[in-house]
Amino acid sequence: MTPAEGAVSPQVARVRGGRGFSRIAGILALLLIAIAIVVLLLSSGGNSNNYKLLFQTGGQLVKGNQVLIGGAPVGSVDEVKLTDNGQAEVDISVDRPLHEGSSAIIRATSLSGIANRYVSIQPGPDNAPQLENDTTITEVDTTTPVDLDQLFNTLRGPERQALRNIIQGSATVYAGKGPEANRTYKYLSPSLVATDRLLQELDRDEGNLTNFLVSGADVVSAVAERRADLSALTQNANEALGAIAAQNRSFDQALVALPPALRQANTTFHNLRPALGDLDVLVNATKPATKTLPGFLRNLKPVTARSVPVFRDLSRAVNLKGKQNDLADATGFLPPLEKRAAEAVPITVQAMQDSQDNLQFLRPYVPDLTAGVAHLNQVAAYYDADAHYLRVAPFGLGVFSANTPPGCKAVSGSTCTLLPQDAANVFNDYPAGINRGIFLRCPGGSATPIPGSNPFFSPAFPGPPIGAPTGTPPAPPSSCDSTDVVPGP
Repeated sequence: MTPAEGAVSPQVARVRGGRGFSRIAGILALLLIAIAIVVLLLSSGGNSNNYKLLFQTGGQLVKGNQVLIGGAPVGSVDEVKLTDNGQAEVDISVDRPLHEGSSAIIRATSLSGIANRYVSIQPGPDNAPQLENDTTITEVDTTTPVDLDQLFNTLRGPERQALRNIIQGSATVYAGKGPEANRTYKYLSPSLVATDRLLQELDRDEGNLTNFLVSGADVVSAVAERRADLSALTQNANEALGAIAAQNRSFDQALVALPPALRQANTTFHNLRPALGDLDVLVNATKPATKTLPGFLRNLKPVTARSVPVFRDLSRAVNLKGKQNDLADATGFLPPLEKRAAEAVPITVQAMQDSQDNLQFLRPYVPDLTAGVAHLNQVAAYYDADAHYLRVAPFGLGVFSANTPPGCKAVSGSTCTLLPQDAANVFNDYPAGINRGIFLRCPGGSATPIPGSNPFFSPAFPGPPIGAPTGTPPAPPSSCDSTDVVPGP
């Protein structure tokens, strides 16, 4: 190679040297930019704002879930721990400080999935004081999501089975009907477009929509706090609807009877119009009487107050629970009673007229009858050698006579017998005479004498003495002895 061939011109040497320097300078610039980025990241400290959130449950949060403010990521979940009182403590770090009044809620990115939750922060106003690092936001300002299985857990066994039946029934409805269903869904697009327009209108005023959603969340939270009452309300409503359903036959009968009743009511109201004109005449005629009506009503008030117990007792007398114990039941027996009385009253009147003489005769002997009944126990109590007094009474009455053959004794096993006597011989055992000495006591003489009451001897006997032969004249008033009375005071 000649010197000319191996030599490099000064211009080429300068170009090569410039290119190498530019390459080195570019590499250094890239290194400086990378170092600056690292320094910025390190100097910023990453998400250096750390806070603790207390939730009722962890809501399927895991470490690394995002923290969002207004839909934009601002941090992540660092740790999920369980507190001593059974709450979930969620440690988060965000790239900006939070202010007092901030709240948090756990949301889901979709209805299905595992660990697909994130923490949505609604920051407090900027003019409020900043929260210090590691400040705890309590459960007062946090909201735990309601999972789908929690909704299903509120349902009882019959309701869950009914939901299964709905899902299975839907599958049965669409079984073998896929093409028809697809053609139906083709007409779903207009409704979706209308829905999209509706959502756009709602999104036009984002502030009011946000307030609506926040207020709705507060309402849902308030309802969740009263979930026990809501469950009881649902159960009571279920029982009430069940009771109503049990009366479906009565409802059916009421609905059947309602149209005729309405037609009859229409006729009644139509006929009522002319009656109102007549009523005006009555009202005009009664207006003068209304002047004294206040005084009458004032006087009527105490009367009505005192009549309340009367009407209450009258109501009980007329209509009382039970059978055959009130006036309404008694009136039911009046027709058959009237029918029987129509037959019995004439006979009763005739019997009373025929017995008037007997009653007139027996009236003075009422004290004797009552005394005999009152002292019957005393007569039966005493006895002598002939046994109790009542056993010897038939001899005294003359109804029987004693058959006394030789050897008859008033002892057990004797041959003594009683023979009945006819009416002509009932007084054979008494002394001779019209009165035979035993009808001298005046009526009422067998009871303790009461002056002006008994004995009764005026007249003593209204007719012939008892047992006298036919044709015997009436006994004179002096035939009884008013001093013949029972012993004692």
